[in-house]
Amino acid sequence: MPEGRGGRMTRAQIVNAALALGLIGFGLGAWAMDETFLVTLATKVAILAIAGAGLNLVLGFGGLVSFGHAAYFGLGGYASGILAHHALNYTAMFEWPFVFEGTTSMPVIWLTAMAVGALAALVIGALSLRTTGVYFIMITLAFGQMIFYFAISWPAYGGEDGLPIYVRNGFPGLNTLDPVQFFGLVCVVLFAMLGLISMLARSRFGLALQAARQNRQRLMAVGIRPGGVLLVAFVISGAITALAGALYADLNRFVSPSMLSWHLSGELLVFLILGGTGRLFAPLAGAGLYIALEHLLGGVSDHWQFFFGLLLLGVVLFARGGVIGFLAGGKRHG
Repeated sequence: MPEGRGGRMTRAQIVNAALALGLIGFGLGAWAMDETFLVTLATKVAILAIAGAGLNLVLGFGGLVSFGHAAYFGLGGYASGILAHHALNYTAMFEWPFVFEGTTSMPVIWLTAMAVGALAALVIGALSLRTTGVYFIMITLAFGQMIFYFAISWPAYGGEDGLPIYVRNGFPGLNTLDPVQFFGLVCVVLFAMLGLISMLARSRFGLALQAARQNRQRLMAVGIRPGGVLLVAFVISGAITALAGALYADLNRFVSPSMLSWHLSGELLVFLILGGTGRLFAPLAGAGLYIALEHLLGGVSDHWQFFFGLLLLGVVLFARGGVIGFLAGGKRHG
C-alpha cells in the first residue's frame, strides 16, 4: 500500500491496521479471560473473512458478481471432511493406482481443498464467463445449487445430515484442539491470503484484472484477452474460498450441505458490501460487523436480521464505499 506524505501511514492503512489488531486483540483478550466461546467467534470471523477475500478478488477487483461462491466454500469443507473421515475410520478412499486412506494433516488437506476449489472454479468459470451481467449471476447460482443438491443426495458422506469430523485435523508443531492456537493459525492464513491478494492487485495481472472490470474493449485493444484474465482470477478466488471452507469444517468439526447453500453466498456478498467492495480489508470489516451484530442482536430478538437489514440499507445509501470507505475515504483497492 502506498504511504502518505513524509512516509506517514495513509488513513486506509490506519483503518486496516486497526482491523487487524482489533481481531488479534479480541481473540487474545478473550483467551486471557478464559472465554473460549469468544475465541471461537473470532476464529469464525477470520475464516469468513478469508472466504470473503476470495470473493473480493473477482467482485471488487474484477467486477464479477458471483452468487455461487458458497460452492467452493462447501467443496473445501467436504474435501477436509472426507479426507479426515477415511483417515479416522481406516477406510480407503480409493485403491488404484495406490491405496489411499485419507489424512488428518492440515497442510495436505488445505492443498487438496484448494485444488478441488480451483478445479471447480475452472469448469464453472469457463462456462459462466461466456456471459455477463444477470446471466452470469444466474449461472453461478445454478452451478452452486447443483452442487448443493448433489451433497444432499450423497448418502456415503452423510447426505442431508452432514458429516462429523470427530477430531480436529492436525498441524505440525501445534495443538489445534487448543482454541487460541487454532485462532492464531487461522489469522496467519488470513493475513497471508490478504497479502497474496494485495500483491496480485498491484501486479501486471492485477492491473489487467481491474482494466477488465472497467472496459473490456480497451483491454482487447492492447492485445490482452479479458476472458483469460477473469478466468485466472476466478480460479484463484475459488481456491482461496475453498481453503476457508476447509478451515471452517475444522472449526466446527462438522461438514453439511448448508456450507454450499445460496444463503452463504449471499452472506459473503453482504460482507463485502458492508466492508466496501474492492477494499483489501473489506471482508474482515464486513464479517466482523456481521458476526458481532448476529451475536449481540440475536440475544435480544429473533428478528435481528431486520435491524441488520436497516444497517445494510444505510450503508448502501450513505456509505457507498462501505465501512472502510466511510472511515478511510480515498480510492478503492486500499
